[in-house]
Amino acid sequence: MPSSPLNRRNFLTAAGALGISLKANAAPPAILSSTTLLPPSKGKRVVIVGGGWGGLSAARHLREVAPDLEVVLLEKSAAFWSHPLSNQWLVGLSDGRHLVQDYLAAASAYGYTFIRTEVTAIERDTRQVISDQGALNYDWLILATGIRYNFAPWFGADHRAAEYTQQNYPAAFIGGEETRALKKKLENFGGGDLVMTIPLMPYRCPPAPYERACMIGWWLKARKIKGKLIVLDPNPIALGFDRVYKQHYANQIVYVPQAAVKAVDPFGKTVVTDFDTIKFDDAILMAPQQAADLIWQTDLIGKDSTGKPTGWADQDAVHLHAKGDERVFLIGDLIDKASPLFGHYPKSGHLANRLGRIAAQEIAARAQGKEPPKLLPDSVCFVHANVEPMEMIRIDAQYRLRGDGLIVQTVKQNYDPNPRGEDVAWAETMYREFMALTPSGR
Repeated sequence: MPSSPLNRRNFLTAAGALGISLKANAAPPAILSSTTLLPPSKGKRVVIVGGGWGGLSAARHLREVAPDLEVVLLEKSAAFWSHPLSNQWLVGLSDGRHLVQDYLAAASAYGYTFIRTEVTAIERDTRQVISDQGALNYDWLILATGIRYNFAPWFGADHRAAEYTQQNYPAAFIGGEETRALKKKLENFGGGDLVMTIPLMPYRCPPAPYERACMIGWWLKARKIKGKLIVLDPNPIALGFDRVYKQHYANQIVYVPQAAVKAVDPFGKTVVTDFDTIKFDDAILMAPQQAADLIWQTDLIGKDSTGKPTGWADQDAVHLHAKGDERVFLIGDLIDKASPLFGHYPKSGHLANRLGRIAAQEIAARAQGKEPPKLLPDSVCFVHANVEPMEMIRIDAQYRLRGDGLIVQTVKQNYDPNPRGEDVAWAETMYREFMALTPSGR
């Protein structure tokens, strides 16, 4: 039986990690709701928290492989927002019709229950999910809650600076509102120095910031805006993109590799690295990332060899259940390292989708009293490396178990100097699979 994470001391400790979506006046989650979201299940119930690529995939495949189970998806957003393809939309290279999809249409097509509600706590001792509309019991729980920003390395305990940064310099890694705000920022940018910080790995969709820099460089050049994008990257040099920046956007992009951000003054508009203090006119401030608030509150964060929190959910690498609680499954961008051989899976939408499939198979087997299969995901990522001329890179990652049980990764990159919309075709195929998107896009 897992120890209860819901005492007030543990909750406040988690909140102290500066996951700024936690409200200062939130009630302690140990106060459970007497209101129920649904009547008791007639059979076994799977509750999925989070309607992203992983949660939606899990819901759809559970209905297929375990039709006797009741499946309930809880999500706080009104509609699904997709980050893949959004960088092109930011600069007007896409009409955005693929970015927003209907939760209710998918739930109706596949036969699961969708409830729009914000989950505030998990009581693992009693297998109960607590939301702002009431409580819900589960037999199995899938957490697919994604990421949060970790502003503590920049601001310590200064919530005001963190909130100001997220509101005024959006990173656009979480949800549609941030991405819309960034699009508006670019449309209003009249020139000057635009600083973009890239998080230290791991973070959601590793090539996305480099693609975004390319898109913004093209945007500045095409519109003859007298400004520069200064990219501060704490990671090793992104060689392919570094070449594109130098060759095509030398007057628009200043790329600074191995530039770890040490401090940010969002009010005074300065960023401090190991070597420089950089003033900016505007910024896209991508803070370091961690697993979402709910994973901290539920006491599912892993620890390193020194006992320090890793920031990511501690799951069984093959079967995906939480270590110490086989009734809870952890999928998507929130999970910790998959293997000591390569570290984290790429935090991509495609891989989250595959983890959702695996979790569905795991629960179906356990519900039938069978030994769960040993399944591994794969990942596909399309990223634009240039605009004029249009260039694209496809990144494929495959995984296998070697003899000692460790997961091995194989990554291949294919450069395409003449893409023909393969990224859109991939996205439409994926949306048809887990969102019941029709071929017309409706």
